[in-house]
Amino acid sequence: MRITDLLKKQGISLGVKATDKSDAIAQLIALHDKCGNLSDAAAYKEGILKREEMGTTAIGMEVAIPHAKSEAVKAPALTAITVPDGVDYDAPDGAPCKLIFMIAATLDGDVHLEVLARLMQMLMHEDFTAKLKAAKTPEEFLKAIDDQEAKQFPEEAKAPAKAEGGYRVLAVTACPTGIAHTYMAAEALVKAGEEMGITVKVETNGSGGAKNVLTAKEIAECDGIIIAADKSVETARFDGKPVISTKVADGIHKPEELINKIVNGEAPVFHSDKKAEAESDADGEGFGRKLYKHLMNGVSHMLPFVVAGGIFIAIAFLIDAASGAPQDGNFGSFTPAAAWFKSIGGVAFGFMLPILAGFIAMSIADRPGLLVGFVGGSLASIGATFGAPGGDSTSVSGFLGALLAGFIAGWLIKMLMKACDHLPRALEGIKPVLIYPLAGLGIVGVMMCAVNPIMGIINKGMTDGVTAMAANPALIVPLCALLAGMMAIDMGGPFNKAAYVTAAGLLANSPNHATYMIMAAVMIGGMVPPIAIALSTTIFRNRWTPEERKNGPVNYIMGLSFITEGAIPYAAGHPLQVIPSCIVGSACAGALSALFGCTLMAPHGGIFVLPTIGNPLMYFLALIIGSVVGMLLLAVLMKKRK
Repeated sequence: MRITDLLKKQGISLGVKATDKSDAIAQLIALHDKCGNLSDAAAYKEGILKREEMGTTAIGMEVAIPHAKSEAVKAPALTAITVPDGVDYDAPDGAPCKLIFMIAATLDGDVHLEVLARLMQMLMHEDFTAKLKAAKTPEEFLKAIDDQEAKQFPEEAKAPAKAEGGYRVLAVTACPTGIAHTYMAAEALVKAGEEMGITVKVETNGSGGAKNVLTAKEIAECDGIIIAADKSVETARFDGKPVISTKVADGIHKPEELINKIVNGEAPVFHSDKKAEAESDADGEGFGRKLYKHLMNGVSHMLPFVVAGGIFIAIAFLIDAASGAPQDGNFGSFTPAAAWFKSIGGVAFGFMLPILAGFIAMSIADRPGLLVGFVGGSLASIGATFGAPGGDSTSVSGFLGALLAGFIAGWLIKMLMKACDHLPRALEGIKPVLIYPLAGLGIVGVMMCAVNPIMGIINKGMTDGVTAMAANPALIVPLCALLAGMMAIDMGGPFNKAAYVTAAGLLANSPNHATYMIMAAVMIGGMVPPIAIALSTTIFRNRWTPEERKNGPVNYIMGLSFITEGAIPYAAGHPLQVIPSCIVGSACAGALSALFGCTLMAPHGGIFVLPTIGNPLMYFLALIIGSVVGMLLLAVLMKKRK
């Protein structure tokens, strides 16, 4: 849904005077009422004021976006005002607000979140907000929005955002979590194309699925395709076209270089049965890189099961704790309500290892690999052996076994597929429905029954070791500091994901006080970098450019939400100053979290899972101290700007 579909000319008032925040809200509501968007203005105002009581909707940069869902709203709509003299709106950066949008949303659906997210992305562009503030007429105001929306979201533009001959360069971006890197790379590629005069279209494989999907016609007509991804994407459609396959970070930092390779004919031609031509070492796709992509394909599909299931299980523990249930073997399922949450969460959590192994194997061997990986992950989770194919608790290989199942089973099936290429063509139709599944099931069954006893010993040794470390502060504190510091090394890259997956795996396989402490340290390590950046841009403003200062306050929200990627643009611009500062701040916060005995039962969520945090006040103190340490180091390392 486009913003200009929700905002009418009658809903825009420019150059108004507002005595205070309440006056500004009243004027915006009056515009909604004038446009016929409300059935009851008083009821809608009550919803707006309730939302403001939860915290200001000013986002900094002289902008505020009050919003509310209400039964008094007839249909989703927007109003807007500009206040040249500014109005105090309790903004996080202390600046008066001169541009205010108000979102009215119905109770059904999440239109207000979609509009809010889109506005936030658009308002990050300083030149765009300047045009809105300077607009003299509603028509000029709407045109600025329409132009910016067409520029940033070409797939929804009213006019085709491409040249007559089609797009010269196509791209696909994807990252393991599908949140920040995916869209940052897409934005960078499109922007670079515009500056170079080359039409670029980007398909984003985000957490909500593929958007702006490339069509067969566009693929046929383009000069070539850029795949900037840290997980596997569907590539058979690019058969016969020049393709560059690289990491998503290159899409963010080297967009011009990638586009030039396509335009200058330097990209190798891709053949769907010979990936090596497209995934050459010259394009950063060495063996280690491929391993990482396969792993991240499994991790990205696994994360929703871990996060949702883990939070449900944590809620179960909270319910039993609040009910005074005895902390014995039935804790978490003592009361009926707790048992419901734990059962549902346990089902979701139980898919973690099969999903991980299944999508690693699928990344390696395509669809035939899904069966072997999924079954291999399941056999790892129950500890199947030749003597006990139904499962042996002493042979549960857990997370490590699932990793092994995904990789080895995927490669074995790939070898089987190559061997089957020599079979008669008459058997082509039964290979995917009979030969691959039957042979794959036999392969993975034998393999996992053989390795589970060995991997089970290793898995138990690791669990016992972590439990022992938790009992010794001299050991658990350095471990937590190390894992928390790793979260800040590459902020969503291999080190970050290695630390997170380690903590999530321990939490899933051996939920106890020790693993809860490690999970708490890992999450706080991921929260520190964006908050440290935000603090620095707020307090030490002379270290940053005007654009960096204006974008800084958004990192408060991203940090508190455990989205480390908010710090990436700053780390990319000042790597030698930002990365060491954030590593030290995160490690400090992780060490303090362990020293204070803080725990976390949920594998994600930031402040939104506060009730599941053990010793929350000290956890918050550790977060503040770590963020301040990072901020102070930035102040020392960053030079003052004239």
